[in-house]
Amino acid sequence: MRNVARTSLVDTAIEELREEITSGAWPVGTKIPSESQLAESLGMSRLSVREAVRVLAHAGLLTTRQGDGTYVTATDESQIALRRRLDKAAAMDIIDVRRGLDLVAARLAATKRTEQDLEGLHETLRRRDAAGSAGDLDGFADADVDFHLRVADAAHNPLLGELYRSMSEALRDSVRGMEEAALEPDSSHEDLLRAIEDGDASRAVAVSVALLDQQERDL
Repeated sequence: MRNVARTSLVDTAIEELREEITSGAWPVGTKIPSESQLAESLGMSRLSVREAVRVLAHAGLLTTRQGDGTYVTATDESQIALRRRLDKAAAMDIIDVRRGLDLVAARLAATKRTEQDLEGLHETLRRRDAAGSAGDLDGFADADVDFHLRVADAAHNPLLGELYRSMSEALRDSVRGMEEAALEPDSSHEDLLRAIEDGDASRAVAVSVALLDQQERDL
């Protein structure tokens, strides 16, 4: 980072740190340098750096762990705004949105999936089934969302994948909210995988519709 000598030091520090985050120099999960290290590299006081970190933490790009340090939690503030809106969305609203995304993902995945995509889907479904059998709701929710993320990835449409990832926490919460109903055995996900594996776009869409209809009834 370049040395800074400007009037609004806090604003400048915010922009410098934001650039490190959004450029990918500090990926998500990275522990950023300490306040003293940042102050030295930017040529400003620790107080200015501390305020800049506080602003970026409030924006959702950083999170500070007491006694540990500060970590990057996101790289795009627009995605954070969407995620916060989704966190407040009703479960039915989420299903309504998924009716658009899931049907497109299923149709495209059936025509564009690769062998690697299919291997990943099978592995994720095995984890989902194992968690369900063990009564592990958190593990089940994680694997369930991962399965649908992999379906979106198998569509090989980067925008669709990003949209689905922005909803991932809200999706996990919606699965957890169904509690026992979520863990009941069903073949819908296996049917969806089989349709994608067979390259049958129409059947993949039909299974996705039925799956969402069932989730709506379980709410």
